[in-house]
Amino acid sequence: MMEPVRVAVHATDMIMQVGLTSYLRSRPEVVVVDRDELTERDVLVVHRDRMTQQAVADLWSDPVTARVSKVLVANELRENDILTAVECRVVAVLARAQTSGDRLVETILSVVPDRGLLPADLLGQLLDGVRRLQRDALDPRGPDTAGLTPREVDVLRLMAEGHDTSDIADKLCYSERTVKNVIYGLTNRLNLRNRPHAVAYAMRAGVI
Repeated sequence: MMEPVRVAVHATDMIMQVGLTSYLRSRPEVVVVDRDELTERDVLVVHRDRMTQQAVADLWSDPVTARVSKVLVANELRENDILTAVECRVVAVLARAQTSGDRLVETILSVVPDRGLLPADLLGQLLDGVRRLQRDALDPRGPDTAGLTPREVDVLRLMAEGHDTSDIADKLCYSERTVKNVIYGLTNRLNLRNRPHAVAYAMRAGVI
């Protein structure tokens, strides 16, 4: 049996703080700890109405939680909010209205091995929004300035569509090990923290 994942909760609303903490304590897959006990291998569940400038500042201001992987549960999510969240080391984003207790726990467990997920519908909105912003910009960044190879772009595009390592390997006729090596290579070379950060980087660069 796998060891429970250590998780803390940080919500601006006290009712949400108590509710999320109480629920997670009832689940054997996780163990709830205080925020100041978190390590880099643990997970912080963050609830926000929106990703405001103050919310971003809060996520960065605490030296403990700033380096911890985060699952963001938000009441309202806009395209730019997801990119901002990824830069704050948020590795999974959930819309409050569509999030059940089971889905929250599944998401927490999925981000532990550094495998972040973004809901497919939100990724689609994000992709459209970033492309629109890039098209309207005076000096959009093209593929040459992104520092990504065609193979890396192919992998990132499928990742942005919600495919996991196995799916990507099947679609590109690679082994799973090759896909993992591609992801490891580009995140290392470009100093990207995780898969969602790599997807966000490629979207900002306009290559996917």
